[in-house]
Amino acid sequence: MKHKLPLRIRATITLLALFAPTNVTGIDPAMPYEQEFVLTAYYSPLPGQCCYVRGGYEADKILNGEGHTAADGTAVYPGMLAAPQSYAFGTRVKLPRLGTLTVHDRGGAIQVLHSGAHRLDVWVGSGEEGLARALAFGVQHIRGTVYPLGSRQPENDFDLARLRAPMERLSPFGVQTENLLALSPKLGDRNLSSAILQDHLRSAGYFDHVSSGYFGPETQEAMKRFLNDFELEEPSDRLTERSASFLLAASRRSEAELPIHGIVEKGGSEDTIAQAQRILRFLGYYDGRTDGAYSLALHSAILRFQQEKGLVGTAIDPGAGRIGPLTRRALEAEWNRRLVAVRADKYSTIHAVEQQLIDGGKTLDMFLAEGHTGQRVRLLQHLLAERGYFPEEKINGNFGALTRSAVFDYQVASGIVDSLSDDGAGSVGPETLQSLRREERAKAYRIVRAEGWKAL
Repeated sequence: MKHKLPLRIRATITLLALFAPTNVTGIDPAMPYEQEFVLTAYYSPLPGQCCYVRGGYEADKILNGEGHTAADGTAVYPGMLAAPQSYAFGTRVKLPRLGTLTVHDRGGAIQVLHSGAHRLDVWVGSGEEGLARALAFGVQHIRGTVYPLGSRQPENDFDLARLRAPMERLSPFGVQTENLLALSPKLGDRNLSSAILQDHLRSAGYFDHVSSGYFGPETQEAMKRFLNDFELEEPSDRLTERSASFLLAASRRSEAELPIHGIVEKGGSEDTIAQAQRILRFLGYYDGRTDGAYSLALHSAILRFQQEKGLVGTAIDPGAGRIGPLTRRALEAEWNRRLVAVRADKYSTIHAVEQQLIDGGKTLDMFLAEGHTGQRVRLLQHLLAERGYFPEEKINGNFGALTRSAVFDYQVASGIVDSLSDDGAGSVGPETLQSLRREERAKAYRIVRAEGWKAL
């Protein structure tokens, strides 16, 4: 005979079953547990980088996020984790060789994998240094310990200094290595942009150290000397667009000897005097005829130059109104400054043209490969059609076999690849992107020079 429990006891058991916490997995949700992870790193892109993993600032933002705050509103910081949705914000994860990190963020690809491993993404900095760290970090398979909310969590102890940021990792992603005006290195940076700055300072004769990529006191001192020589009132602790335009011009132009040979004075060589007249007219000191005659107007022009440069005080000082060795050296320095300034102005205009093309969506700003779709692919097809590599009627915004073949043909004609087996053949990587942008920039610059900015 079966014995029934009293009704009051059965009701109590039912209530306990309804309201008591259950754990179907057998793991206490407030207890730490071990887990397999697939760990990668991400960074916050900044404008003015030499290199972007997707080919441009906007494209890298799409991949890595805006880079200011995490999904829970926390300001980004080194070691912050992005984890799957099942991880509550504030969960901590202890990982071998990395330390203890806290979950604050999410990500489209940050999921639980079919293998049972969980994807984690760790934030490792911003700008080029952050990108170099993320690339060097790679993909790591790690077994770690999860400390849920409510458990006895260890303190955060992630140390960013444990992760290297090798500059050589950036080289395959360089999209602005040719355009110094697009870069913005500053004092304290350790990145490829600083190394590019040092290379240009060396080419211009202001830096005689190894291009380490560290923008330290030696680089700043070189910047000070350069800015002083070219009379630029720009900060020495960073590269501005104006100082970059002058440095680019100076580094690409070797010092030219002043084409005045001999002394310029009354009774001197007509050829030498005529050359002095041309130089002083170019510099804005002389507006008379180029006739080889030592006139009062030429004497006054030389005197005004000498007085402005502090070479003489009055017209009766020794050497006043005469071009001797000292005045010749001063003229040569000024002549080189002016020639550099003219070219710097050109580089500034070219850079402004490219920025307008980018802002207007008229030039490519990211890497592209088979499988990509959208407006950027349509623009690529249009650019290839203009060059005769793609049928205009086939422009559809889909990067398929036809587009890949057209890109390859363009690359071969441009000397970028030789065969389909070459790295990057048929896809728009750094070299192809730079080549297309260089051509579009030059074409747009010619239009602006001929017809004005409105023609763009």
